[in-house]
Amino acid sequence: MRKSFGAKPFLFPMPVLIIASYDEDGTPNAMNAAWGSAADINRIAIYVSQGHKTMKNILSRGAFTVSMADEKNAVEADYVGIVSGNSVPDKFSRCGWHATKSERVDAPIIDELPMALECRLVSYDTESELLIGEIINVLADESVLTDGKIDPAKLKPICYDPVNHAYLALGEKIANAFEDGKKIK
Repeated sequence: MRKSFGAKPFLFPMPVLIIASYDEDGTPNAMNAAWGSAADINRIAIYVSQGHKTMKNILSRGAFTVSMADEKNAVEADYVGIVSGNSVPDKFSRCGWHATKSERVDAPIIDELPMALECRLVSYDTESELLIGEIINVLADESVLTDGKIDPAKLKPICYDPVNHAYLALGEKIANAFEDGKKIK
């Protein structure tokens, strides 16, 4: 027998995305957003309330970066999600994070998070609060690469559990995508 939970966004895994932007004075800002996904081969879609300082920054500058939160930075990732840049303008530095300016877009790269998507604003719908960004480039620190590819076991990204309000580590590889299904005849 199954239990009904009603209309809930219970999807697993839900990535923990850290969106970074620059304030009007060039101060780095970041927020935690769990409501995002790949939207196309070179686009990302994230639902972001227009009241967020980060969203105001993105609309002003037309750019942002998206990093995967990792196990090492879970506390900091949670902090930038529960504290508003509208009331705590230095929340980025309170995490002990450092920023390097992206060479491709007008947004900061968070040095402590080893992978980042450099994005240009494509659109933002104020009614649905859907942000669409064009992925200009993906940057990954060599520490998370194996044979020149991003290795999830080294990246150690975390995901959000919307049912229990928890952060979870991603598990181990259990099958080969686009390959193992061929065993079924």
